[in-house]
Amino acid sequence: MKTIQANEVETQYTDLNIVDVREAEEVAEGKIPGAIHIPLGVLEYRMNELDKNNSYVMVCRSGGRSSQATRFLENQGYDVTNMEGGMMSYDGKTE
Repeated sequence: MKTIQANEVETQYTDLNIVDVREAEEVAEGKIPGAIHIPLGVLEYRMNELDKNNSYVMVCRSGGRSSQATRFLENQGYDVTNMEGGMMSYDGKTE
């Protein structure tokens, strides 16, 4: 599984396709600008919203759920990277 550090995402988020797999109430507290919100529990049903020709960075609160999402999407043929440490490690802009 590919990984990226939160500080790398902080400086590159405008060039990345970010998918936030947290629950709605967590996202309401702030998400990375431009991130697509698809909760982990419905990812299987909404993965068709993602383009297999693009690469994605998966994000959650601490890195656990995004790691699960990364492994799942990898097995479906997507190019995905897990942001280590999740939003707890992210100090960049949020919306």
